[in-house]
Amino acid sequence: MTIRLLVKRLVLAVLFLVAPLAGAEPVVPAPPQIAATAYVLMDAASGQVLIESNGDQRLPPASLTKLMTAYIATLEINRGQIRESDMVTVSERAWRTGGSRMFLQVNTQVSVGDLLHGIIIQSGNDASVALAEHIAGSEDAFADMMNTTAQRLGMHNSHFVNATGLPNPDHYSSAHDMAILARAIIDEDPAHYAIYSQKEFFWNNIKQPNRNLLLWRDKTVDGLKTGHTDEAGYCLVASAVRDGARMITSIFGTRSEQARAAETQKLLTYGFRFFETRTFYKKGVELAKAQVWKGHTDQVSAGLATDLSMTLPRGQIDRLEATLTLNPQLVAPIQQGDVIGRVDIRSGDDVLRSADLVALQGVEEGGWFRRIWDSIRLFIYGLFN
Repeated sequence: MTIRLLVKRLVLAVLFLVAPLAGAEPVVPAPPQIAATAYVLMDAASGQVLIESNGDQRLPPASLTKLMTAYIATLEINRGQIRESDMVTVSERAWRTGGSRMFLQVNTQVSVGDLLHGIIIQSGNDASVALAEHIAGSEDAFADMMNTTAQRLGMHNSHFVNATGLPNPDHYSSAHDMAILARAIIDEDPAHYAIYSQKEFFWNNIKQPNRNLLLWRDKTVDGLKTGHTDEAGYCLVASAVRDGARMITSIFGTRSEQARAAETQKLLTYGFRFFETRTFYKKGVELAKAQVWKGHTDQVSAGLATDLSMTLPRGQIDRLEATLTLNPQLVAPIQQGDVIGRVDIRSGDDVLRSADLVALQGVEEGGWFRRIWDSIRLFIYGLFN
């Protein structure tokens, strides 16, 4: 056999092996085995749950509860109801609260800002009760605020009776609900979310570390919160950003601090490696002009109330396309936010996700002549359509 013939056969063999791979689907392996009672991996942009186990099971959340406590506090700050500089008098009830502590002293005054750091970084039960009492007058009243907020966010498997997460049969949440809450914290208030990445907090000559070990191990992780009780096991809600994409994990019921960090790392690695997200349209951006009848203007801008994103296994996102459909006859008056159409994300003939197109501004009724004239035009239009 000549050398030329041998080389030719080797080239043909290589081409034979490589050819099937050229158009092959990207391989997405089975999710990793996670040693936890329940867990969820969520893409932050789309809100899609990528993998989960017992994600909606109602479980004791331990100090993950403080995500809701801190979230409500930041909402009240942003609404102007309280200020970070406000001084809070520590009640005896707050001072006596057991478990992890900021080490507040009864009848002393501590700023709202310091209490917020003590809740998020030090997981202080005393700080949680003190801030809850400052916001709502009592911890019971604050729990009502927590439950109202949970319902607004769609946390349907959560019920809170305290601001700390100390065990109570009527106090529960789920891995999915905590991921929903984490997404709200990240999206709505980036300034306060930065607190969750701080590795330690020094207050009153006491320095305590953040218990989220991944803040030291993985530079892409920037939050959120740990939790632990004998009943709940070791829990962790975490988030990381890599190459512009953000993932959220929520794990309940691991066996140790080390285990909750390791199992969370498995989920993050899997999510970033095998999934990708595309934001098709941003909220508030004009996507089309819709015709308006009987209005002071004959057009209205159509857009989305929230970002429209999709997450799929890598290699599949480029197959998707978006189609816009506007309602055929829009008659004034139209209020800002009224639904005036729909966006569909399609893969071939299959609709994978839909979102409402809304009016980006209001359109008032036109004058008498405009309304009469458009009524005539609509009548004629109806005859031929």
